[in-house]
Amino acid sequence: MKEDGTSLEHFSGTVRLFPLPNVVLFPQVVQPLHIFEPRYRQMTVDALADDRLIAPVLLRPGWDADYEGQPAVQPVLCVGRIVAEQRMPDGRFNLLLRGVSRARIVEELPSDKLYRSARVELTAEGPTPTPDRVRWLRERIGTAVQPWFPDDGPALRQLEKLVQNPELPLGVLCDLLGFAAPLLIEAKQQLLETTDIEERAQLLLQFLQVNQPPTAGQQPAKKQKFPPDFSCN
Repeated sequence: MKEDGTSLEHFSGTVRLFPLPNVVLFPQVVQPLHIFEPRYRQMTVDALADDRLIAPVLLRPGWDADYEGQPAVQPVLCVGRIVAEQRMPDGRFNLLLRGVSRARIVEELPSDKLYRSARVELTAEGPTPTPDRVRWLRERIGTAVQPWFPDDGPALRQLEKLVQNPELPLGVLCDLLGFAAPLLIEAKQQLLETTDIEERAQLLLQFLQVNQPPTAGQQPAKKQKFPPDFSCN
């Protein structure tokens, strides 16, 4: 599996922006979304009638002071494609959005729409590390991620299968774990911005090891779900 840029072969270079304070989408993952604000209902209607593309983008700190306007967003995002939708009688939507490719915002574009849009450049991953290096990194990451899912439930078993799957490229594994693990949203954004595969793996390992979840005697960590529940705009 690679970042699925081939499915964007006829991509126009313009994408609908979906600024969010708590969601970072990664290539190959599927994010449930609940759409209820009028501007994002319009965005969804337009996307479904066209290329089905939406790009969640993380809001920069201080966004709440201008949420109804155009608060600043991070420069790197993931273009996503709507793979399933449910329209409710009142105009709200439930969506499943699959990450397709990393991209960098070149410029925001003027528009008469309620929502924002931007011209972006798609970005590809760097070279794959040597096989020995890949094995070492996978083993270290597999060990480091286990404390984050301590209940030995379905989430941990799914993640163990991912780590042990030799057919799953290291870059994709890092994206899946970066999405699933309850890391700080700033850490997730940093992983998204890192195109070099070995650097991303080392960064994920650092986040998993340094930001350890609570141990015995501490406040227990919130139980994690994989995949996660719907996120609201």
